[in-house]
Amino acid sequence: MRARYGIPLKVSAGIVAAGAATVAYSAGFEARSFRLRRVTVPVLPSGMQPLRVLQVSDIHMVGGQRKKQRWLRSLAGLRPDFVINTGDNLSDPEGVPEVLDALGPLMEFPGAYVFGSNDYYGPRPRNPARYLLEKVQGRHGLNGNPPVVGAIHNPWEDLRDGFDEAGWLNLTNTRGTLKVSGVEIGFTGLDDPHIKRDRYAEVAGGPAAGPDFSMAVVHAPYLRVLDAFAADAYPLILAGHTHGGQVCVPFYGALVTNCDLDTDRVKGLSRHTAEGNTSYLHVSAGCGANRYTPFRFACPPEATLLTLAPKTSTR
Repeated sequence: MRARYGIPLKVSAGIVAAGAATVAYSAGFEARSFRLRRVTVPVLPSGMQPLRVLQVSDIHMVGGQRKKQRWLRSLAGLRPDFVINTGDNLSDPEGVPEVLDALGPLMEFPGAYVFGSNDYYGPRPRNPARYLLEKVQGRHGLNGNPPVVGAIHNPWEDLRDGFDEAGWLNLTNTRGTLKVSGVEIGFTGLDDPHIKRDRYAEVAGGPAAGPDFSMAVVHAPYLRVLDAFAADAYPLILAGHTHGGQVCVPFYGALVTNCDLDTDRVKGLSRHTAEGNTSYLHVSAGCGANRYTPFRFACPPEATLLTLAPKTSTR
């Protein structure tokens, strides 16, 4: 006997087909539709020539991702003044050689980097619904969750050595400077707050007096870190980690950020204020995804070319 309020078979089949088509699109097409975001940020001292910064983030390299590798190599054609890598390069313990190969042309330019949790630890299968649950409960990463047990350890030391040999600055809970086009740029970086490796006390005190311009770099944009950088009067903070929400609702936006940052600032340029100081914040949506959730929806993978301009100019 047919159930009086049952869902007709054709409707059920249509829902299943629509769901399958969405997954196929988000994993097979959008996740491989790489984009370049261009942003101008008026943060340089008056009279300084603009600087072009390429930010790459959340590559999450898995063996065999040839299109992603070709796209990353092609970014060298932008000829940036310097490159900032905001972490999570790996999603495969065997992925280090492919990351270094893909970033090889970019490592010919001055650069700096921080690591994210996926550089240190391999991913594990995870129910995507847990991100929504953790948002409701206010738990993210190791910030409120129990420590990870039995994690796969990635060969992050090999990745570090490759970047260091190319001359990129390692900003793991430390400071550094680069000379670019006759301008000295100061950097202050932190290890990943998502797994509680940040040590702000080791770099506190604000920008150094020597550089012509200083900026802050971190993987995950947790509020405690953004507050500290803004309070110390860094004019610009670069971060990644959020994947731009990764799966977004058209005309609404992201549902989660995988940290305590609000969804309105899940990607792109915004501002952050603490203790009376305001910093520009740029969060990269990144160009990859965890190997066990290899899809993106209404949130294409990206890198960003930021043009740092004098404060008196917004062009």
